[in-house]
Amino acid sequence: MTDTPHTLELRLGEVAHGGHVVARTAEGRVVFVRHGLPGELARVALTDRQPDASFWRGDVVEVVDPAPGRREHHVWSRADALLAAAEGRKPVGGAEFGHADLATQRELKRRVLAEQLLHLAGHEWQGRVHPTDGETPDGTGWRTRLHLDVAADGTPGMHPHRSNELVTLQDMPLASAPIQALAPWALRVEGAERLDVSAPANGRTPLLHVSLRADADERQLDALRALLGEWGSAHGVSVTARSADHRRVATWAGTGEVLETLEWPASADTSGEAPQPLQWRVSPTGFWQIHREAPAALAGTVLAGADLRAGDTVWDLYSGAGLFTAVAARAVGESGTVFAVEGSPVTSADAAHNLAHAPHVRSVRGDVARVLTGRGGHRQGERRRRGHRAASSAGTRVPRPDVVLMDPPRAGAAKEVLAAVDQAGPRTVVYVACDPAALGRDLGRLRRRGWKVEDVTALDLYPNTHHVEAVAVLRRDA
Repeated sequence: MTDTPHTLELRLGEVAHGGHVVARTAEGRVVFVRHGLPGELARVALTDRQPDASFWRGDVVEVVDPAPGRREHHVWSRADALLAAAEGRKPVGGAEFGHADLATQRELKRRVLAEQLLHLAGHEWQGRVHPTDGETPDGTGWRTRLHLDVAADGTPGMHPHRSNELVTLQDMPLASAPIQALAPWALRVEGAERLDVSAPANGRTPLLHVSLRADADERQLDALRALLGEWGSAHGVSVTARSADHRRVATWAGTGEVLETLEWPASADTSGEAPQPLQWRVSPTGFWQIHREAPAALAGTVLAGADLRAGDTVWDLYSGAGLFTAVAARAVGESGTVFAVEGSPVTSADAAHNLAHAPHVRSVRGDVARVLTGRGGHRQGERRRRGHRAASSAGTRVPRPDVVLMDPPRAGAAKEVLAAVDQAGPRTVVYVACDPAALGRDLGRLRRRGWKVEDVTALDLYPNTHHVEAVAVLRRDA
């Protein structure tokens, strides 16, 4: 094969954050390359090569000298960059590490996390990335949630990396068995803009949520409702639809929500009876962990680091539907308090519903920084412990914490939140992160305030992708 203006033969270097490996052209220009492994000699098709750019981007389209750890076959043909190049198309996103075996993937993730922690937090980490219980040999079948965009003609699909092109699917091996059995990518849904499928790991009723197009006419919407209502009833699936202005959600079949459960032991000061499984209502547009084993793996790791005691007061910040809130509430018992804050109106409403039975839990909706600093921004109507005054627009009564749990979005926690946590003086902070760079930055900020990173546990909750979850435990540097 001869070189073309858009293709280079490059020796690939070290892995970088974001699913890339780093290479350099003969002239020394940096190229961030996807679908390769460190040490490989590969032909790279440049996808972004502006002459004045500080770096270029590219995809591996042929491997001249493979590295140990490269699989003979990618786990998902639609995401296989080599096969896509041979077929004259782009590889779909969502499995950018699927060309590497799981041990190699976890080593790459370990290097990225270690580098970000050292560079941004000054913390030397020698840990490893742990698989979840019951992981399949090839890291497939774990997604209990799946998002599909829909073309104007009603065909669902997914996008290649940094592309507006929509690629149709014949399968999605990373999805759980119930989602694969439903094959939502085979539906024809004219009038829809996107589909979100949830299939809880407990085997309860799945849910298909449809976001409607702004330009859909009444005829299309009536036909779509009839089609999906019948499909949902036939397949035992709840179906909901969100209006184009995002203001209304209608139930077209089933219950209109997902029920998640988790077997979890009771706290030491309970009656001794066998505890009931914890359960959470999750609305169609609410948040829940994606990997089928993530709730158990994260809850166990968080509580091991938190070392909660009966009677403790806990802050659960960015609390979502209340996964850690409910687990912490059992750990501290009714003599303790859990103060949970979540910004999303939908997810916060789920949390309030899920925790209504626990009088020692207060669940507040509002911007976390504003709630903690007392500068307003939350809404009235918080769930509150008996004896506490109601929330008002002037502020919320925030208890002093013994332990702070926080699971911020990918961008990390706001500086004001970290400052408020520091000023509150808990004995322990447990920080859950899905982005190594955000984790490194925020741990660095806490370290500069006198906190010591005692432990970081990395979990492979996103096999065949570059993503990794980490749980950091911090205590005051004596």
